[in-house]
Amino acid sequence: MSKFAEPMARLIEELKKLPGIGSKSAQRLAFHILRSSEDDASALAAAIHDVKEKLRLCSACNNITDVDPCVYCSNPTRNQRLVCVVEEPTNIAAIEKTRHFNGVYHVLHGSISPLHGVGPEHLRIHNLIKRLERSEVDEVILATNPTVEGEATAVYLTQQIKRDHLPVKITRIAMGIPVGSDIEYTDEVTMLKAMEGRREL
Repeated sequence: MSKFAEPMARLIEELKKLPGIGSKSAQRLAFHILRSSEDDASALAAAIHDVKEKLRLCSACNNITDVDPCVYCSNPTRNQRLVCVVEEPTNIAAIEKTRHFNGVYHVLHGSISPLHGVGPEHLRIHNLIKRLERSEVDEVILATNPTVEGEATAVYLTQQIKRDHLPVKITRIAMGIPVGSDIEYTDEVTMLKAMEGRREL
């Protein structure tokens, strides 16, 4: 039997469904919402409703957007012939922070992971291949994560593009030792990638 009133218990149960939120965190959030003003609680509820109601995927790149095409795909100052492939919409922000990439994106919404039952058919690869077939792209930058799943996804995409003899340059983001870290504590795989990705100065 719950020690909380039914509305509070229900709110805690719903909050526990969020990633990284356990029972204690869910209780803290629920009590914070309870102590909030009516206006603040209504604003939170409206924001959650708007996310579900107004956001959708861009028909060109699969980024989450409220306009279609998204702000990147519809921007005439961006190089539409340079496509950076990422796993998740959140990866775009990290690339945009550099202020040096002026191309567009393609979001896969995941990576190939047989252990978790995620195959190529579960990712948004089909419309990427369609973009390449229409000869709209000169270069594809594979910016999947430097994980086993990210590497498998990059290899799969490379094989697909080459198998279809698509006239596009395929590049992979460089990987290696992070800036500000110490070589002494670098694992062998990271060190190998750093050595392989070395460039002339």
